[in-house]
Amino acid sequence: MEIELGRAKRARRAFAFDDIAVVPSRRTRNPEDVSTAWSIDAYQFDIPVLGAPMDSVTSPETAIALGKLGGLGVLDLEGLWTRYDDPASLLAEIAELPCGESIARMQELYSEPIKPELVRERLAQIRSAGVTVAGSLTPQRTQELYETVVAAGVDVFVIRGTTVSAEHVSSVSEPLNLKKFIYDLDVPVIVGGAATYTAALHLMRTGAAGVLVGFGGGAASTTRATLGIHVPMATAVADVAGARRDYLDESGGRYVHVIADGGVGTSGDIVKALAMGADAVMLGVALARATDAPGRGFHWGPEAHHATLPRGKRIRVDQPASLEEILYGPASVADGTTNLIGALRKSMATTGYSDLKEFQRIEVVVSPYATD
Repeated sequence: MEIELGRAKRARRAFAFDDIAVVPSRRTRNPEDVSTAWSIDAYQFDIPVLGAPMDSVTSPETAIALGKLGGLGVLDLEGLWTRYDDPASLLAEIAELPCGESIARMQELYSEPIKPELVRERLAQIRSAGVTVAGSLTPQRTQELYETVVAAGVDVFVIRGTTVSAEHVSSVSEPLNLKKFIYDLDVPVIVGGAATYTAALHLMRTGAAGVLVGFGGGAASTTRATLGIHVPMATAVADVAGARRDYLDESGGRYVHVIADGGVGTSGDIVKALAMGADAVMLGVALARATDAPGRGFHWGPEAHHATLPRGKRIRVDQPASLEEILYGPASVADGTTNLIGALRKSMATTGYSDLKEFQRIEVVVSPYATD
């Protein structure tokens, strides 16, 4: 439904997760009978959770821990872990910085060159633990470092930026040919963010195994204030899921996974993201809240230390529980920040659905306040 903003501009109404709710079906189930498993390419996971490639969320140690808990940790290969031999003291320093000094100091810390040998060492550390290995680069760094990453034995390659398109136009540098790049690789590639049907469909046509949905909506993001870019996540996920459906027909059966990335802070948000058509969620602040998260009670993304135009900030987060308790409980608070998977199972069971594919077909309603 379009709204007239003025005589020269009309806009489509879009909805956030807070604007919607899922509706129970005619049956209920026991939570023990519900499956939260999903897979991408040949890799199977017990839970639909990816740890975001942010230094406050995913270290080699937390990538290993998340992998052993059934999820997938994605290491930021442009983070402190690949710039410094031992970033522990730097993470502690970031946590202690006064608010007004955090961005400037992080810009200094992240100006240290990336060391290819550290990329190899960090990925080897994760691989040695026997879990699926995933690393992330921005489109700008992919050409420079992808050979090092693939040679190190990455299982899943993630290209993640504020927004990633299949048709980047540049007059100052040779853009990444995403389709050729993915074709030449021998590992599944997840790309994003994207938040529209058309952008996602073009990314799927490059051969991507998964598309990250969202930009401008994360807890530590200021993209909305800085660039004016933001798409409410319920609508964004549903639009990209629509592109997946149409691409499935167009390609003769090739399924591309949809991963909600941004604005997914609580168990209720996870439920709604999956209900709108996501196959999995990429979590930032939700996992940064863990007592064993590398951010030490703070959370920030790579946009926060951009050299010339920061589009994020360092935020303080509560730390109610360990990573295992964040995912599996038991919960000691009732705000949807702990026992995320237990809550997902309970919601699926209460509404009568046995697995994630089935749950994507659940009925959804819109809050009356969202249409005022």
